[in-house]
Formats: sequence, C-alpha cells, structure tokens
Amino acid sequence: MVSKFLGKGLAEINEEMGNIPDISVLTGAERVVVKPIQTSQIHPNPDQPRHTFTTKELEDLSNSIKEKGVLVPIIVRPVKNKSYLYEIVAGERRWRAAQQAGLTEIPTIVKTMDDKNMMEIALIENVQRENLNPIEEAAGYANLINNYQYSIQDVSKMIGKSESYIRNFLRINELPSNIKEMVINGKISASHARTIAVAENPEQIAKNIIENRISVSETQKMVQNAKRSTSKRDFNKKTLDIEYISKLEKKLKNYFNLPVKIKERRGGAGDFIISFANRIQMDNFIKNIINKKQ
Repeated sequence: MVSKFLGKGLAEINEEMGNIPDISVLTGAERVVVKPIQTSQIHPNPDQPRHTFTTKELEDLSNSIKEKGVLVPIIVRPVKNKSYLYEIVAGERRWRAAQQAGLTEIPTIVKTMDDKNMMEIALIENVQRENLNPIEEAAGYANLINNYQYSIQDVSKMIGKSESYIRNFLRINELPSNIKEMVINGKISASHARTIAVAENPEQIAKNIIENRISVSETQKMVQNAKRSTSKRDFNKKTLDIEYISKLEKKLKNYFNLPVKIKERRGGAGDFIISFANRIQMDNFIKNIINKKQ
C-alpha cells in the first residue's frame, strides 16, 4: 500500500482518500514517517554537495512527476527554532522538479540530525546516484575532512571507495578555480584534472590539453617529465599509514588511560580526540596533565 501511494501524485491520493495520512514505514529497527509537507516550507541545504542542476534533467523529472508523482520521498530535518520550516538533507532535485511540475506538497521523511550526519547522508546519496560532477564530489570529500574531522580512511569506508580514489579527488579540489571550471564545462576530463593536479604548472598544461586535444595517457607522460609541485609531494609524505596510526593510538591510550583517536587531515594536519565516560575521568585527566607539566 505504501508503494502505491508514493507512486501516485498527491492530488490523486487526496481525491481518493481526502487528507493524506502519514505513512509509517519500518526500516530495520527504525520507524520513519512519510508525510506531505508544503514545498514552500522546505529550503535547500546551503552546504549541499551538489550545486549543478541542468534544465534538461529538471524538465525530464518534472514531466515524470506530472505523470507518476514523486516516487521516492525526500529527506528533511526541522530548522532549529522554526518548527514550521525544514531543510533538505537528500532530494533537492526532486523538490525543485516537484515545484516545476506545479506540486505544492511533496512526500517527505522528517529526521532530526546534526550537521555532520546531514553532510554524510547528502554526500552518500549523491555519490550513489552519480549526481555529482567531479568538482562537487571532490569538494564534498574535502568538506567532511576539513570541517568535520574525518580522516581519509573514514571517508573511504563511508563512501565505499578506495583511499586512493578519495586522495585523487582531494587533489582535484586543490586545483585553481579556472581549471575546475574546465572540468565542469567538459573542456578537460576528471582524469586529466587528477593527472595535472600534481604538476607545478597545471594551468599551462590544461591549456595545452585543450588546444592540442591531448589524451590522458599523453598527459601522464607530460606530467612525469615536468616539474612536480612541492606542496603535493609534502601532502603525500605526511600521509600516515593506518597501522602506524593504530600503534600511536594504543600508546596514547596506555599513557592517558583513556581512549584516543587520531584524525589525520590534509597537508599533515590533524586532531587528537580523547574520550571520557564521565566527569571523574575528565577531572583525573586534567589533573594528570597539569601535574605532569609541573
């Protein structure tokens, strides 16, 4: 019955049943509620990984919604101190297309979550649906690492991609904005961008690629023979091995008698995260640190 409702337009269900009831769906151990919400009460997430929505894809989806309705509910979270407003976690394209199709309501799952969890879900959904262009995908990974203390290993496990895959996209994120525009506009490929990201003069090489229609394999040879960027070498050298991090965490745990997590970020930066179970452990830790300094 649930799939029947979601496969029809909201107006059609209204005609059949009057006011649409909330539809309760059991997903694993969690029960979530699908309910219609006014599209005017919903706004996009400003940190959403995806920023590009082409006119053609919105038109196609809008036409599909006119015919079949919104098949998959969007996910939103309540806006703090404004219970009548919601922020999109996943499904901005569906929300935009629904408005374009003339819908004033859209099937919605409301979940309470913090910024970190929202970014996780938004990025995973877009990567799995292959909705992101390479520049948006790169920025999404960098955002998790820079602003939410994820390590490359954390992102790799969460997304289901290899660590080398994540590293390649992080290199793309370091490229100048004009080269990123070349990738978005299709003038050079993401593979070209990954290759020239380690070069000292990526803009010159990118221009050469466009003017002479140079292949990725030819670009690789060109970069190998060119001068490498010292900052990119530093980035590689400062990347810690997982086993080494694990050994350091065990040593710190024995030293402080508390769980310690090391989170590495780009450029050799990172964080030490020390966890305590109660105030007594916290107070003892602070006292020990102060005593050892003295």
